[in-house]
Amino acid sequence: MKQNICGIDRILRIVLGAVLIALAAFGVIGWWGFIGAVPLVTGLIRFCPLYPLIGFSSCKK
Repeated sequence: MKQNICGIDRILRIVLGAVLIALAAFGVIGWWGFIGAVPLVTGLIRFCPLYPLIGFSSCKK
């Protein structure tokens, strides 16, 4: 897997994912908040499977 998530995109994914999971864990929002695992994991591994399909990368060439 070639990295396609860098910079602010990566930071926003990790923060958003962590916040959604925390809110769901504390019961502030419903169980759907655990969907935050998707942006969290993609931010941590620096790869989004959707990006190659649309021909996008947030990493500098």
